[in-house]
Amino acid sequence: MKILRFCLLFPALLMVFCVKAQQTPNKLNADQDSLIKLSNAVNAAESDEQKSTLNSVFVKRLVETLKTPNSFNYPFDSLKNVSVIKSPDQVFRILSWYVQQQNGTYRFYGTIQMNTKNGELKLYPLIDQTENIADANQVTNNQKWYGARYYEIIPINSSGRLPYYILLGWKGNSTTTTKKVIEILAFDKDNLTFGAPVFDGKELKGKNRMIFEYNKQNAMLLKTDKKAGMIVFDHLSPFDPEMTGRYDFYGSDGNVDAFKIIGGRLKFQDNVILKNDPNASDELYADPAKNLKPIRKF
Repeated sequence: MKILRFCLLFPALLMVFCVKAQQTPNKLNADQDSLIKLSNAVNAAESDEQKSTLNSVFVKRLVETLKTPNSFNYPFDSLKNVSVIKSPDQVFRILSWYVQQQNGTYRFYGTIQMNTKNGELKLYPLIDQTENIADANQVTNNQKWYGARYYEIIPINSSGRLPYYILLGWKGNSTTTTKKVIEILAFDKDNLTFGAPVFDGKELKGKNRMIFEYNKQNAMLLKTDKKAGMIVFDHLSPFDPEMTGRYDFYGSDGNVDAFKIIGGRLKFQDNVILKNDPNASDELYADPAKNLKPIRKF
């Protein structure tokens, strides 16, 4: 009798599970559509006040959406105005975006979503305090964030020290210059920090983050070269030596510098030559992809 009752009950339970499993992506798809409309409305708003109000609605809607169980695995790949990047070790992901102000400056917004065992939501909201950070080299936290729109995460795991992550981001700046940043993110239990003195090289002692500033009409390369195992970036210099320190006159001079990851530190490499074809010296470089840790859930 008990077996018969279970046989009758099991299909019903299975049907309920399947319906719920189907409802989750459908709900997130609908939520994403709402977020897209709100995000577009923010960008189309004519005043800073309107943008701020609409962006607050967007943030609230985003948090409600992320409360959906197991939302960590939903890509939000149609939400083009928001950068959504997941750490290669699946520990967390960062959602970040900006709102351009009428005066040509930018305000950045974002959150770090942790990958939890039970699928429940765990967030670290990122509060852009760029205007209130007197020293751009100081170590900060999520409540005092040196805002940026991140596009790449590189995990670093070195024995004898806490693991950390390298973040590459676009920071915008003003009507005349643009900034990019190499940020350092580390977790320690329930706390996180931005910035760490992991850079080695001439004039880099005590450097907690790298900030690059250049003329807004120019472009700057800053990315991981997986073949070379380095973070490569354009060398910036003034168009005229007399303009040294005037970053609205800075741009790439055709040379490429890099950071090579050795022993958990970023070693500066001056004027590197990147080759498309493999060569024997490639074995000397530490591949960032090999710094991956096992999947760890909070």
